[in-house]
Amino acid sequence: MLNNELMAKYISPLFPIPTNLKPGGKLKKKIRCLLFDIYGTLFISRTGDIGIAKKESQQKKNLKELLLKFGLDVSPGKILDDLFRTIEKTHDSLKKEGVDFPEVVIEHIWMRILGNDDVELAKAFAAEFELIFNPVYPMPNLQKMLSVYKDLNLPMGVVSNAQFYTPFLFNRFLNADMEDLGFHPDLIFFSYKFGYAKPSTFLFREAIERLKSSDIRADSVLYIGNDMLNDIYPAKTVGFSTALFAGDTRSLRLREGNPSCKNISADIVITDLIQLLDHVQ
Repeated sequence: MLNNELMAKYISPLFPIPTNLKPGGKLKKKIRCLLFDIYGTLFISRTGDIGIAKKESQQKKNLKELLLKFGLDVSPGKILDDLFRTIEKTHDSLKKEGVDFPEVVIEHIWMRILGNDDVELAKAFAAEFELIFNPVYPMPNLQKMLSVYKDLNLPMGVVSNAQFYTPFLFNRFLNADMEDLGFHPDLIFFSYKFGYAKPSTFLFREAIERLKSSDIRADSVLYIGNDMLNDIYPAKTVGFSTALFAGDTRSLRLREGNPSCKNISADIVITDLIQLLDHVQ
């Protein structure tokens, strides 16, 4: 679905844009597990997170070609409006059921918009649409950092707003499945599988429950993310140690005007993933 030829069509090298923050801080507890955000932390994301970017001219041109490829006689503007509206309606419905920050299953959204019950077709469309609107590229030293912690047998996982196509990024750029890179299969928490998105604490609390079987306490888990609201706030709320990744201006979200972030700070700040080795060995 996300084959190399298709990804090569849309993805070209991206490089971090440095921020004004400096690395620093100190961890108070010995770390026994690392949990990561993905978009904007492990991967450079042109939009800064999983989601839809602004309607740029090249994106609209690529979207028009995608619509023609799938035989859809509809304008790019109309399909984008339908997407935003369908996601919003789904969110509203889930909030009424008590989900604080709902997540959609993107192929189900596209099935409704495209008027087609073929889930594989919807996935193919969704994957290429994501490549158009949210091109990504690995952060510097990603593979090196993962390799070190895999060799150290330090449990690693992810807590991320994500969709079915997210794991393919690791295969495409690092030539390995997530598990082969050192991520424990029981510690992969993708929002679409649970129906909850960050900044809900739901995924973080699920992680705590999974870690109990390994006798790993919350305060010995380090969560690494680029967003003070979506990452640092919920991680600190459940008792994790936290690292703010401030390596790329595109994705750094300090949320200084948000009440939830007013009185919180990350335990450490890093501007390159390899700097984790200065804090966790």
